[in-house]
Amino acid sequence: MFQLDADEFAALRLQSATLKSGRGQHRKYLPLAFTEHAAIMAATLLGSPRATAISVHVVRAFVELRGMVASNRELGGKVNQLERKVSTHERHIAELADSMAQLLQAPPPARRPIGFVPPEDKKGTKATLRRRPP
Repeated sequence: MFQLDADEFAALRLQSATLKSGRGQHRKYLPLAFTEHAAIMAATLLGSPRATAISVHVVRAFVELRGMVASNRELGGKVNQLERKVSTHERHIAELADSMAQLLQAPPPARRPIGFVPPEDKKGTKATLRRRPP
């Protein structure tokens, strides 16, 4: 048997849907709770048919509770694994989108070279030069 702390008692109040006002609102002592083994021991000490039936129900409840905890752990592990995969995929998709955006951008315009460029060297245009006869 052990005494519940304030957080456990608050969770217990929520689970059993007890009122927050009125009776039990201001408790001098926190309630006591039995472990699975203590409940079974109390039932075997009492030895009555009703105590035996209750111990069977307690064992079934704890077995079901263990099953729920195990399935929640397994489910939690799967959710964490899925979150890691999704974050990896999101990162890869973001990298692809950035690469595609860079490919879609027009290249910067060609800069005019510094210094004198003869007209013959200009792209696509040939200027006619006046040559003096020799």
